[in-house]
Amino acid sequence: MPNDRVARLRARMAAAGGDAMLVASSVNRRYLSGFSGTHALLLITMEHALLLTDFRYKEQAPQQAAGFEIVIHGPDAKSTAAERLHSWGVKRLLFEDLHVTYAEHASWARAIAPVELVPASDLIESLRMYKDAGELAIMREAAALADRTFAHILPYLKPGVSELEIAAEMEMFMRREGATGPSFDTIVASGERSAMPHGVASSRKLGSGEFVTLDFGTYFQGYCSDLTRTVVVGKPSDKHLEIYAIVKEAQQAALDRLAPGMTGREADALTRDIISRYGYGDYFGHGTGHGLGMEIHEAPRLSANADTVLQPGMTVTVEPGIYLPGFGGVRIEDDVVITDSGIQILTSSPKELIVLD
Repeated sequence: MPNDRVARLRARMAAAGGDAMLVASSVNRRYLSGFSGTHALLLITMEHALLLTDFRYKEQAPQQAAGFEIVIHGPDAKSTAAERLHSWGVKRLLFEDLHVTYAEHASWARAIAPVELVPASDLIESLRMYKDAGELAIMREAAALADRTFAHILPYLKPGVSELEIAAEMEMFMRREGATGPSFDTIVASGERSAMPHGVASSRKLGSGEFVTLDFGTYFQGYCSDLTRTVVVGKPSDKHLEIYAIVKEAQQAALDRLAPGMTGREADALTRDIISRYGYGDYFGHGTGHGLGMEIHEAPRLSANADTVLQPGMTVTVEPGIYLPGFGGVRIEDDVVITDSGIQILTSSPKELIVLD
């Protein structure tokens, strides 16, 4: 039998007015079927769940996609899909308009005519917002691996070591510990570069008396973690101490008060109001957080224009920051899951300012 995720999708398909759904996104495909190969399509109706792939995955697909009929297509996958859709009597085919290009849409429309293609934005993504117990167990392991990576890298943070060397060591450690790899390009931003929120590791070498921001995550069994910590190498100045304390206070306020029923806008204000009160509002230019799961950025968002209501089972980051051009910046980030009464924090690395001699 197809899994519960397919059953929940079918309920939403009916509400969207579709007879069937075409799933082309690799992430959504894995979420629904468990198949992790690089090439496949899913065709789902109220009675059928089909995974269409090529000869390379003849053995893998049946092992991973329990409950799906596996069909190995010939040179043209669309022709095989069209044959099935016509035989099933499908009139309206939902498709992921956020993941299908204009050219692909035109090609599908020709291949499956007279079946009508109907856009279905976020139909599967809205299901993915709510993590089940199995997903949360994996995400806890991914978060714990990120914590171990942070502890591992601290002795390497010394003047004269390049950001690229640090990132490479972090990513090798993740893989040795069981991760597929990093969940995104590892950010190691030191000195004035730490004022760049997405300062991916460069050839710059660490100096003394400066911030080093590490923003990284592990990709583990199909799920992401996302952790940021900022440390000081050498003696910190009063300005280092000041802005670090403000960001830490803002982040802790959000962790203390974040709860179900709050909108993303209200959650964002928990950190933004504090940073603004200290006069640094203009130096906090991104949202407080974002959804996290099979992708590093997914719904919901914690930002000034986000109205999604937070509900139990949603996983988000909490990551306020202050970024001063020409000086440096601080960001502190944890991964949390919304619960019935508040949150559970998945990451556990220390947040007292670490000063490395």
